[in-house]
Order: sequence, then C-alpha cells, then structure tokens
Amino acid sequence: MSLPSQLFDAAQQWLFEAVVQPALFALGLANVLEDAYVATGWLLVGLLQLLVMLALIGPLERWRPVEPLQDRAAVRVDVIYTLIHRLGLFRLALFFMAEPLWDGLFGMLRTHGWRTFQLDALWPGVTDQPLASLLLYLLVFDFVDYWIHRGQHRFGWWWRLHALHHSQRQMTMWSDSRNHLLDDLLRDAIIVVVAQCIGVAPGQFVAIVALTQLSENLHHANLRLWFGRLGERLWVSPRFHRLHHAIGTGHESAPAQRTGAPVLGGHNFGVLLPWWDMLFGTANFECRYDPTGVRDQVEPGPDGRVRDYGRGFWAQQWRGLLRLAGRG
Repeated sequence: MSLPSQLFDAAQQWLFEAVVQPALFALGLANVLEDAYVATGWLLVGLLQLLVMLALIGPLERWRPVEPLQDRAAVRVDVIYTLIHRLGLFRLALFFMAEPLWDGLFGMLRTHGWRTFQLDALWPGVTDQPLASLLLYLLVFDFVDYWIHRGQHRFGWWWRLHALHHSQRQMTMWSDSRNHLLDDLLRDAIIVVVAQCIGVAPGQFVAIVALTQLSENLHHANLRLWFGRLGERLWVSPRFHRLHHAIGTGHESAPAQRTGAPVLGGHNFGVLLPWWDMLFGTANFECRYDPTGVRDQVEPGPDGRVRDYGRGFWAQQWRGLLRLAGRG
C-alpha cells in the first residue's frame, strides 16, 4: 500500500472513531456503522477537494479571470450545491432512497447466475496492476460520461433538467455541482450500473470520482487558461469547457446556430478527455471566451418572454420540475 493510501486510511479511521461513530451511537444508529465508515471516506475526500479548490483553483481564478465577478449571489448558490455534494449530503440521501433498491437488484441478478465482468482481468499481469487498472476504468467512465452528456443535450426532457447547469452566467469553480437533483440522480444511476458491470474496486471508484470532480472544478473556473495546441487535445481545459457553456454554441446544433432555431446539440461534451469529441465530431477548439448561459434566458422565446431559471436553490429545483412538466 502506498504512503498516500496509508495516510488517507489513517485519517478516515480517526475521523470515523472521533466524530462519526460516537454520533451514531448517540443517535441509536449502531446498525449502520459499516456503511457509515464508507461514508466517512467520501466525506474526507470531499473535504480534501474543498481544500484543493480553495488553495489552488481559487488563486488561479483571481490571477487570470475571464470576467469580473459581479453576481456574487449566484456564486453563493453554487457554493451550496458544492457543499451538498462534497460533504456527502446527496450521497446520504441516495443511501436511504436508492441503495436498498440497487442492493436488491444486483443481489437478485447474482442469485440467478449473473457475474460481474472484471475489466481489469483483460490482460493478466498488466491491466490488473493498480495504476493500469485505474487508468483503464477512468477511460471507460469518461466514455460513458461523454454519452450521458450527449443525452442531456439531445433529449428534450433531459435537457429541461440539465439546462439548470447551463443557466449560470457567472461561471466559477463552484459551478460544476449546479445541477437539478433529478439530473444527478439519473447520471449516478447509470454510473452505478456501469461500475457494477465492470467490477471496479471501491477504492478505485472513489479515486476516479475525486479526480473527475476536481478536474471539473477547474474546467468551470472563471479562468483564462488553455493548454496549447497539443495539450488541448489531451485534457479538457477551462477554455474548451467554457465554450461548451457559451450561449448558443454549447447547447445548440450547428443548423440552430446558423438559423436561430432552438435545435438541441452543441459542442465539447467531454468531461475529462476531449478525445471523444474529436472522435465523434463534436469538438470545437476555437480560442474564445464567450458569455455563458442559455439562449432562452437572454433572448425572448416564441411567447415573447425570457425564461427564469430561479435565483435560489429551491427556486431552481422547483422551476426544473416545472420545465420537465412543460409548464416552465
């Protein structure tokens, strides 16, 4: 076991024994100690992510911002979204709502002979090495995330939820977690199914999620940064992803951009790697830093009105439901 893993395990053990376990005993919840230990690991990962955001990405934003920070109230709402996700509140809700369903489903499948496909066993002696298997799983999950993202922009009902993420006109490192909770639930359900099917180890899954989320924080940052002609094609940069959030460009098809008709589509769907955008023809490497948002919140629609996506957390969640029902 590497030194970082040993330090993380020691910190998780201390946090669990010093804080979480006494709290569970006091609340009469000793029956969930095992799950709570796993949740403590997620909490620790979230705290470390917040530390990296504040210590590294925040100073970068102040160093080379794309635009002045004007709408601080909107950013504070994004901070709430980030804390909900990184401090484990969303995962806690999933534990009580969805975890029993997943356990029952996969338990039933295994009873009927279903076996997990071990992706890291493809090439014994190579793909089962820790670093090699981590990179392999990272590649698979990023490919899945690309197609999830394409679906969010392709299907009208899904876009009505996902549009909340694009409605932030003041992009910062906090904007990544600004999503409708139903949108998050649907994405997480797909990722859980994939993780179960390919047999990713829990520790590696945590590492993949942590790396992905931190990279997305950087991508959403108010940061004038690109990685050069070669680097832009190796890893998603803040410039590459900001173009995905640009009004019209990021969420409308090429015909829509020419005619003004609101046809879903867009560019730069890659989460970590721009390779999938390059492979499937959705990459846009123009070096631009356009205003962000959704066209219908800045231009009147067919009814002559601009769409209100809400200012506060609950207003945004409620309006997402109204859009999903065709009333918002």
